[in-house]
Amino acid sequence: MHSCPNCQSKDIGKIGSHQFYCWSCFIEWSVSGDKVSVFQVEEDGTLSSLDDLFFEQEEVSQQIQLG
Repeated sequence: MHSCPNCQSKDIGKIGSHQFYCWSCFIEWSVSGDKVSVFQVEEDGTLSSLDDLFFEQEEVSQQIQLG
């Protein structure tokens, strides 16, 4: 993954073998095969999943295009 899935910035860092961080919008994501999981980093350092926001929109867009 060469750009942020949220803001498309290329200002990203690798924080694990399959984990990345965006310095522009401050989200973290992980890649496992074809699946991407997106997280918000909370003030205390915990991660909150944003998958429901990201992938629900994609599914709706795909359904509209197919319809």
